[in-house]
Amino acid sequence: MDSKLALSKHDSVGAPTSEPLVKVEGLTVHFEGGRAGFWGRKRLFVHAVENVSFYIFPGETLGLVGESGSGKSTIGRAILRRVPAAAGRIFYKSREITHIGTANLRPLRRNMQLVFQDPYASLNPRMRIFDIVAEPLIVHGLARNNKEAQGRVCALLQRVGLPPDAGHRYPHAFSGGQRQRIGIARALALNPEFIVADEPVSALDVSIRAQIINLMQDLQAELGLTYLFIAHDLAVVRHISRRIAIMYAGKIVELANRDSIYENPLHPYTKALLSAVPVPDPKVQRSRVRIAYAGETPNPLNPPPGCRFQSRCPRASDACRTQDPPMKERDTGHFVACWQ
Repeated sequence: MDSKLALSKHDSVGAPTSEPLVKVEGLTVHFEGGRAGFWGRKRLFVHAVENVSFYIFPGETLGLVGESGSGKSTIGRAILRRVPAAAGRIFYKSREITHIGTANLRPLRRNMQLVFQDPYASLNPRMRIFDIVAEPLIVHGLARNNKEAQGRVCALLQRVGLPPDAGHRYPHAFSGGQRQRIGIARALALNPEFIVADEPVSALDVSIRAQIINLMQDLQAELGLTYLFIAHDLAVVRHISRRIAIMYAGKIVELANRDSIYENPLHPYTKALLSAVPVPDPKVQRSRVRIAYAGETPNPLNPPPGCRFQSRCPRASDACRTQDPPMKERDTGHFVACWQ
């Protein structure tokens, strides 16, 4: 991958020469997919993520967009070392963490936290909210017991907009939006620098999504947080992200700042995604042309050579079917993997 893809000064937030907080180089993640052949001797692997590279600068939000099964969540979990990498390297503050041991990983995770997609499944229904938020403090030795953690937990619950008595109640007493606020408070308990937000608003009502997004932006401004924001909703991603990476079938096909992605998409898949975003003005919506490509997504157990989008792209050439297109800078800070 071209080194300019991530270190371009136009991609940075704050000082142009700032070092990235998170760096991913050639990340590849495979999962066991069963066996095939005579007596099942051939092992099959799901190619969830293939040769992905990007950087995230301190205080920045990188939006990661793609359809279901494209590998977005797998990338986030691989960075947090929740799933192993088959190849590639992951760096945090210039330190490689791809294969560090458990002893070194435990303190590292204090700085890297996860906000889950489902606020109903991510909270233990048998624990009080106070205990849920206090647990990471006690586990990591920042508080010896609930009494020592009380001040920190109460401040966190107040910061995310929950009532004073929230700590004494159980998850079933809260709405989906309130539960997600609890999940955010738990993620903030250890004062992390980097948060992977794995579709944090996709399970919420539309009216609540804006509140959670605004809360995350306010916390970022107050605490200097860095986000990898994973989502399907392109309107939400545009609102919160500084740069956006578009994923398809385990690979990043386009990466640029948000205005470049929305105003001048270069990859055919990005154009199709943006054409499907509804516009609130009925007249404008009726005049828009929806781009739809026929064909099936590639089999993750046996992906084809060349471009992963070739089976659906109307402009596919012989090069697309035989050679994997590299990421190239077409415009200032705008990278795309396409032969056309």
